[in-house]
Amino acid sequence: MSRYEVWAPQASRVEVEIEGSRFHLEPVPGRAGWWHGTAPAGDYAFRLDGAGPALPDPRSARQPFGPDGPSRPVDHDAFRWSESRWRGRPLPGAVLYELHVGTFTPAGTFDAAAARLDHLVDLGVDFVELMPVSPFPGRHGWGYDGVSLWAVHEPYGGPDGLKRFVDTAHRKGLGVVLDVVHNHLGPSGNHLPAFGPYFTDRHHTPWGSAVNLDAPGSDEVREYLIGSALAWLRDYRIDGLRLDAVHALVDTRAVHFLEQLATEVDRLAAATSRPLFLIAESDLNDPRTTTPRQCGGQGITAQWSDDLHHALHAALTGESRGYYGDFAREPLAALAKVLTGGWFHDGSWSSSRGRSHGRPFPTGYGHRLLGYLQTHDQVGNRALGDRLSAALGPGPLAAGAALVLTSPFTPMLFMGEEWGAGTPWQYFTDHTDPGLAEAVRQGRRREFAEHGWQAENIPDPQAPATVLASTLDWSEPARQPHAALLDWYRTLIRLRRAHPELGDGDLGAVRVRHDERERWLVVHRGPYRVAVNLDPTEARAVPLGGRYDGVLAAFGGYEPSAEEPGAPGDALVLAPQACAVVRTA
Repeated sequence: MSRYEVWAPQASRVEVEIEGSRFHLEPVPGRAGWWHGTAPAGDYAFRLDGAGPALPDPRSARQPFGPDGPSRPVDHDAFRWSESRWRGRPLPGAVLYELHVGTFTPAGTFDAAAARLDHLVDLGVDFVELMPVSPFPGRHGWGYDGVSLWAVHEPYGGPDGLKRFVDTAHRKGLGVVLDVVHNHLGPSGNHLPAFGPYFTDRHHTPWGSAVNLDAPGSDEVREYLIGSALAWLRDYRIDGLRLDAVHALVDTRAVHFLEQLATEVDRLAAATSRPLFLIAESDLNDPRTTTPRQCGGQGITAQWSDDLHHALHAALTGESRGYYGDFAREPLAALAKVLTGGWFHDGSWSSSRGRSHGRPFPTGYGHRLLGYLQTHDQVGNRALGDRLSAALGPGPLAAGAALVLTSPFTPMLFMGEEWGAGTPWQYFTDHTDPGLAEAVRQGRRREFAEHGWQAENIPDPQAPATVLASTLDWSEPARQPHAALLDWYRTLIRLRRAHPELGDGDLGAVRVRHDERERWLVVHRGPYRVAVNLDPTEARAVPLGGRYDGVLAAFGGYEPSAEEPGAPGDALVLAPQACAVVRTA
């Protein structure tokens, strides 16, 4: 016999159904809304008030037949972990690698991804950041439409597949971060409203009614989400969580949900002697997200910083539409501001928002911001899912990599970026509801038609060809020009490790000189200089602000110049679209 329990405060009768037989559950004394009881072990579902379909357990650890099917118990203690030496590692000083399981390899499984981890070891990254793996309808999707927040997508390999991946990663010295979504559930397969007030109409988000974090019943909803987060860290030995779009977590309570979550994660870290951490995705540009709780903040370890991406993208491509507009006016000045201040929008006017935005970031804590050249969002939310490599040659890509991997931020790469992947990464879904599938297809076309795109040119999210096109081509890294760019990424990561000044998170110690007209920029990192020439046709003499003492690494042609005109120190002449990491005396 097994024990079953569920929170269903709106029900007057609850049964657990196992292989067609129903067993009555009883109210739990002292736990309002909870029901429990014993019944035979097996695949199970709950029936509420004797009506409607049998529903999967909201806390199900496995959905072998998809989000609408019965739940299956998982004995987490039964898994045989082979790696017992891994004790984790802190986030500061690390390099992350964002990976989508379904398109990292043609097989699209945890086991297939694990077989490619040696590539990441050779690259030199420290953590693999998995995009969401909770179940969603169909086989293919980004993962942000997950609906069973304690379970693992079965086509990827289910719970044991994820554990095998984590075990293999740890054995190879790689940590694992998991992207989790607490701000909404997918539009299909979400059965939580039948059980209780998991959502509230007090607040609204882009996905509809908000997750209930502050209305009646919210204590249990918060415990549900926090319990899910702790289960990933405890049962699957995940090292950290990336929290999707935390600005959409509407919470008016005195103790914000993020603060409560961070407190519980810290308790688990202390209990397990592992340095667990949280990374928030937030577009608020509010340093309180990562300020320690004892200093009045929410205590999240780090957060994504789109401002570095936007500044780099505008500088490298010249793109100026939408939110790139503010950065594109003087892109090198924008980049200099981000590299020395953390954010571009630190209370400044944001034309895309029509208001001022953000507040200043504390200068000593650059490692609390993740810096990146590309992400799943910034690639996949483009009309064609085109990577930077679709528009730029190896030189600008190398320059962007140099500025990220020697920045004061915690660097993150997006899978395939390291070799300038020729494959796009497009928006794809596999909705099993025909009406929903068509709505998503037409909605995507309407969205980009407003920006001048023809409907027939927008990839069909439901088409298998869209997933296939987005899958990495593993023959590319061995071919030029991909191989040279891959070697450059490896070199930069090695330099970041070998020379601590190149990874120093003190924003106040960073100095940047640039020339918008001549298109060069040089970043001062202690005795080192990261010099880039973005001019596509002209060589440029980049002032070093010190005596030239050798090049640690370069992509493209260069030669030292004896004197920097009008100022003490030497210069480095960089060929068009070349970059170098230089030591000065």
